[in-house]
Amino acid sequence: MNHQPVDATTATSFLPMVSVVVPIYNGEADLPELINCLLSQTYPKDRVEYLLVDNNSSDRTLTILKTSAENCPITIRPLSENLIQSSYSARNTGIRAATGEIIVFTDADCRPQPQWLHTLIQPFVNKEVVIVAGEILALPGITLLEQHADRQETLSQKHTLNHSFRPYGQTANLAIRRNALEKAGLFRPYLTTGGDADICWRILGENIGRLEFAPNAIVQHRHRNTLKELQSQWRRYGRSNRYLHELHGVDLMRDITLKECGYRLARWLLKEIPRDMKKALAQPALLYETLRERQSSVTTAGIAGKATLVDLLNTPIGLFTAWARAAGQRDAKLPENAKIIDRL
Repeated sequence: MNHQPVDATTATSFLPMVSVVVPIYNGEADLPELINCLLSQTYPKDRVEYLLVDNNSSDRTLTILKTSAENCPITIRPLSENLIQSSYSARNTGIRAATGEIIVFTDADCRPQPQWLHTLIQPFVNKEVVIVAGEILALPGITLLEQHADRQETLSQKHTLNHSFRPYGQTANLAIRRNALEKAGLFRPYLTTGGDADICWRILGENIGRLEFAPNAIVQHRHRNTLKELQSQWRRYGRSNRYLHELHGVDLMRDITLKECGYRLARWLLKEIPRDMKKALAQPALLYETLRERQSSVTTAGIAGKATLVDLLNTPIGLFTAWARAAGQRDAKLPENAKIIDRL
């Protein structure tokens, strides 16, 4: 996996038919902004279709999709997947209905930037490229947890593209050639997490082609802003690793021990907090802002090289996510039907 610049002249004339597949579950609140982002795409409107797949929502998602399709200047095809409650099954429904030679994936709560689709497609001018991953950046956040995740670049593809087993792209911003899906199969419809890694690894493992990174093909996504949401996110990461261990033999993540937690908390209290408070005290105005924001449960955006509330709480938040991920991995068991691979 690498990033290679594409010749501008060649890329301009390279305009394959593209199908964008978006699985949606109870996405009523997200749809207006999502559709606005799709309307703003610079890719030629007559060369792209948007397959928005309702996955048995209980809100007005499907009604809104049908109304949007009737009144939109872009091609929106509302679809339904009601048999299997799984984003991967919904994606498979979209793939089967797609007419494009390139299948693009994003999610309902993502916000693709105007040049996203055009930039994501450009690397496919090279016939050896069968998967392209774009970058995922955070939407502006104001809570402590959002800003901590932004500091850690939790959503960035750089983590998955550097996976020790094989690189892969997250389905929040991913494009795959249709012929690669014809050869390797579609998503596992009963898998609940880890399907993006699984499908990329199957394609790369069969030497169908290579994966390319398009760093300027950007979608934005909102970080979790409550401890409950954060715990759910990191437990899912742990379950994903357990499933991928059983499907592909990847190494399990090391569990975090109580002794290690105790040591890191003691270091935090005795070393890190005094160090960061010293930095803050060296800047009285910054200390005032840090304390004021602590009272309102919101952190400042941070000043380079200076301690903020995000710095002060980095260790306990990191331990919380590590614990949640370990618990998710420890408790997970791959369902037998999750081994099924759908085919075109």
